[in-house]
Amino acid sequence: MTHSQPRLVVLTGAGISAESGLKTFRDGDGLWENYAIEDVATPEAWVRDPELVLRFYDERRAQVRRARPNPAHQALAELEQAGFDVRIITQNIDDLHERAGSHDVLHLHGEILKARSSIDPRLLYPLPRGGIKLGDLCDKGSQLRPDVVWFGEAVPTYPHACDIVAEADLLLVVGTSLSVMPAAMLVDQAPVECPCILVDPKATQLSPKWVKALDAPASEGVPTLIGDWKRENRLWVPEWL
Repeated sequence: MTHSQPRLVVLTGAGISAESGLKTFRDGDGLWENYAIEDVATPEAWVRDPELVLRFYDERRAQVRRARPNPAHQALAELEQAGFDVRIITQNIDDLHERAGSHDVLHLHGEILKARSSIDPRLLYPLPRGGIKLGDLCDKGSQLRPDVVWFGEAVPTYPHACDIVAEADLLLVVGTSLSVMPAAMLVDQAPVECPCILVDPKATQLSPKWVKALDAPASEGVPTLIGDWKRENRLWVPEWL
């Protein structure tokens, strides 16, 4: 790729948010905060018991508001502020990247601090406080639902994410097992010559052979890498990887 400056594309998963205290269903046996996924995070659950679904996401929303960006979020924002071209694609529905100061963030699975129409996904409503109740309607008169992609639903931003990865000069994957589809296929969209680094406590066992592995939590590994890049004022794959 030829850009005015090298472009870092960052794909973040649940591991980076977990270090800010936000749990994921993959922490247990298909449970998310003691709820079965099929009861709270599928279109069928919404039809069957919308009140339960809304209550579940209200609880998650309250947790997100209490959480704070950790050193990994902050380091990525500081790299952008230092003049680097940083594009973030996140599987997470929280706003921790934005609160840390990152400006170019694409949410693959939606944003929990927004509500959307249940009949027109283009109608979005920010939720700076409170939650969603039965009877809260969009401008077209339909019930509001969380702006999240449930299991079994299409990922509408995926084509745009593919385009972003295709323009990467370096791909940094943080805190994801590379097993959630279709996000896991994003790494295959990178240019052939684009190096890829995976930062995760189990990076070595998760990484394909062509991916450089950094076995570390996000809050340790990401600031370490970014510290090197800022000192050298360039993106590169450190020799110690």
